Amino acid sequence: MLQNNTQIKSFIDKLWNQFWSGGISNPLTAIEQITYLLFMKRLDELDSKNKADAEFTGETYKSKFEGLWLPPGMEDKKENYIEKDSLRWSNFKHMKAEEMLQHVQTKVFPFIKTLNGETSQFTKHIANAVFIIPKPSLLVEAIKTIEQIFIEMDKDAEKGGQAFQDIQGDVYEYLLSEIAAAGKNGQFRTPRHIIKLMAELVQPQLGQRIADPACGTGGFLLGAYQYIVTQLHKDKSKLKPDEDGFIRSSVSGTLTEKVKNILDQSIFGYDVDTTMVRLGLMNLMMHGFDEPNIDYTDTLSKSYNEENTYDVVMGNPPFTGSIDKGDINESFKTATTKTELLFVERIFNMLKIGGTAAVVVPQGVLFGSGKAFKQVRQLIIDQAELKAVIALPSGVFKPYAGVSTAILVFTKGGETKDVWFYDMQNDGYSLDDKRAKLDNNGDLQDIITQFHNRTKEENHKNNNRKAKHFFVPKNEIVDEGYDLSISRYKEDDFEEIFYEEPQDLINKLENIENVIYSELKALKEKL
Repeated sequence: MLQNNTQIKSFIDKLWNQFWSGGISNPLTAIEQITYLLFMKRLDELDSKNKADAEFTGETYKSKFEGLWLPPGMEDKKENYIEKDSLRWSNFKHMKAEEMLQHVQTKVFPFIKTLNGETSQFTKHIANAVFIIPKPSLLVEAIKTIEQIFIEMDKDAEKGGQAFQDIQGDVYEYLLSEIAAAGKNGQFRTPRHIIKLMAELVQPQLGQRIADPACGTGGFLLGAYQYIVTQLHKDKSKLKPDEDGFIRSSVSGTLTEKVKNILDQSIFGYDVDTTMVRLGLMNLMMHGFDEPNIDYTDTLSKSYNEENTYDVVMGNPPFTGSIDKGDINESFKTATTKTELLFVERIFNMLKIGGTAAVVVPQGVLFGSGKAFKQVRQLIIDQAELKAVIALPSGVFKPYAGVSTAILVFTKGGETKDVWFYDMQNDGYSLDDKRAKLDNNGDLQDIITQFHNRTKEENHKNNNRKAKHFFVPKNEIVDEGYDLSISRYKEDDFEEIFYEEPQDLINKLENIENVIYSELKALKEKL
């Protein structure tokens, strides 16, 4: 995680300070402008990498910076066309300050807004975006700092065995922490290792339709994408585990055009925050998506009606309390305005029969006694196969939130017989606000191993409710009012402590007092 690279962290802090002193003090505005610059930088690097990969493999690749371009509003005359190559970060970063600011404002940023054509989601959602860096000096300082950040990310990727894209994700996480600190809808990134854990549990496959109904910056969509890309890697034996024990390949420029097209048409995200939609779109494009499918949509509202559509749904929906009853989709059967409950039903409805979901929920969903809480639990137990309830430590989402959470894994249309519970006590990081990396990976890899081996007969025979993981039969859960809190079923392992007889303890105290008395008496005689 980013906390382990203080150099990158200090550069990001420096970047924030530059924007603050440059007149952009609103965290949300600053992150938008910073992301536009990161996108320009990454777009150039990714384009160059894809071009080099294509040359190496003998495939054809058309650079985004190849040919001429007519800026919007300019008359269609030969002299008004400009070389796209001049719009590369690596070229304009050498310009003088005044010239560079004008070039980026009037040419580079408008070019980026038209990258994917008039009908694309990216063009639609970035149409109203504005590049508002006001001073040439701020742009020059920001570009220098971003260059330093990318150099450090490259170093970290080389020596740490961590994919560049993951480090880039950490940069986003740290940037977004400023939004959380500012109280902007309580938005925060799900830790990368939790996303990877959930991808390992549901194992998305190429060709499956995958969605996140509240995707934010697209972390779960990238998690699914990277899992699939890893499975497609020609020689997985050459891949080394990252710092959390997960094996992931970085974005591959050698994916065939057919595979890229399948991936582009397989992964979908929705969010109600236009800024998050823009950030998510750019984040996915920086990771190799040509045409990301992220849209501005409230999936709890009357306007969203996709049902029985997706093979895999992953997410960590916001726990923002209640929403206006008049906005709620009328198809919901759960009588509530609580978003944490409505999103569970929404995810269930989005799944095809046989589709699987992994979703983070606050612990209250597991044991809430209200009618709506019980309705949601009945839904995923009676009309789905509830495969797992994984209780997470309360510090997993620090420093953004301290709420206790759990991961639910369920398959729509299946039959719940036994629910597998796991009590995660350690995710490989300290559970305080610093979230420092520990020497081990905690329970992460054990959860994956035990989850995929849970159906073995010997695991059912050796069911020990004093252990970290165990099974609970459906009928017992029903008898307990569909309660899914792990504490309801886990047995405490009490260690019997033997105490000495009272008379023996009194005798020992008397002996100690006698020794003390005799020593004091001897000391007095010497004085």
